Amino acid sequence: QLQFVESGGGLVQPGGSLTLSCTASGFTLEGYDIAWFRQVSGKVRQGISCISRSGGNINYADSVKGRFTISRDDAKNRVQLRMDSLKAEDTGVYYCAGVYSTSSRCKYYGLDLWGNGTLVTVSS
Repeated sequence: QLQFVESGGGLVQPGGSLTLSCTASGFTLEGYDIAWFRQVSGKVRQGISCISRSGGNINYADSVKGRFTISRDDAKNRVQLRMDSLKAEDTGVYYCAGVYSTSSRCKYYGLDLWGNGTLVTVSS
């Protein structure tokens, strides 16, 4: 079965850090654009960061810019999201998703493989 597996979520205090991992299961990550999304209960899933197949194009939502860092390691078949200076409003379920791409720019749409999500709770 082809899917992404997220890990690394948990409970962290405001101002703390977490690193989420998105690992490709059943296929090779090479050639895939990858995006991270956050969903808060009752709200629309929001794209927060994406990285192109080459790693040469990266995008962040304004709400996380300067605090989150996305990276990929195709040799380890994974993408990571380093989250620093966490705030209560960063709480939510984080999903990674991807699509095989020939584009040089990453995107938050048209993604056909998803993970089941990992919960991040920022609270004192």
